[in-house]
Amino acid sequence: MNKIPIVVFFLIFLSACEKDINFDLKDAGDVLVVDANIENGRPPVVVLTHSLNFFSTLDPALLLNSFVRNAEVTISNGVLTHKLKEYGTQVGGGIIVYSYSIDSANLATAFTGAFNTHYSLIVKSGGKEYTAATTIPSLAKKADSLWWKPAPFSDDTNNVVIMVKATDPPGLGNYVRYFTRKNSGAFLPGDNSVFDDQVIDNTTYELQVDPGVDRNNPISFDSNYFKKGDTVTLKLCNIDKPTYTFWSTWEFAFQSVGNPFAQPNKVIGNISNGALGAFYGYAAFYKTLVIPK
Repeated sequence: MNKIPIVVFFLIFLSACEKDINFDLKDAGDVLVVDANIENGRPPVVVLTHSLNFFSTLDPALLLNSFVRNAEVTISNGVLTHKLKEYGTQVGGGIIVYSYSIDSANLATAFTGAFNTHYSLIVKSGGKEYTAATTIPSLAKKADSLWWKPAPFSDDTNNVVIMVKATDPPGLGNYVRYFTRKNSGAFLPGDNSVFDDQVIDNTTYELQVDPGVDRNNPISFDSNYFKKGDTVTLKLCNIDKPTYTFWSTWEFAFQSVGNPFAQPNKVIGNISNGALGAFYGYAAFYKTLVIPK
């Protein structure tokens, strides 16, 4: 008969032990953010921005003012060193996106990406110098074949999934990142877009290719499928270990936002002097599949 009062007393005691914890989050100082890449057969592209406060309200003016202008950006492939030029690109709504790429008025030292080549990057801005390095590896992994089949567990007969068959070369250390493009759209990375070969080393395997994700738009269940009539291009990029580490930690952090049970995580880039972001190289392979209606 006395058990119920004892339980009630215990619960009251626990509630009395609760303590409010208030976090006083202060604004962090500006940090340079670097998004730089080079792909085989393509020129380098570097986007520089200022970091934004966590509680900032995003709007066109804030994004426009986040771009770092008039920086000195140089890239080298070990033989040629080229100073990149700043370009502004209209993306609609009066918004201009700024980036740095090959100076068309100085092509003597310009170059595009090549397999098995090491690259170094130097950025000078705001009285500071930042450095980074990356590699375009060999094209060790390709898609052997690409095909479609009806989507399982879907009532819509227009929904299909795409399968890929690939072979992993012997020896650990082969890393890839993939993108897909539907019809004439943009190449979008998968929700989990980077993979290593710890499990599949030296094997031929088949797996489903999920559509790339536009992280600026909500994801619906139907977005897991391709459609009959789509022309789908798979972009499979061989990457080095630092590139794999950056994107795997970035995707883990992105997926953990709002999850109170997520493990603490740090996005690991390769830019010096406290800057955020990464300089990464892609050895890219493309394969296209036309899905009949």
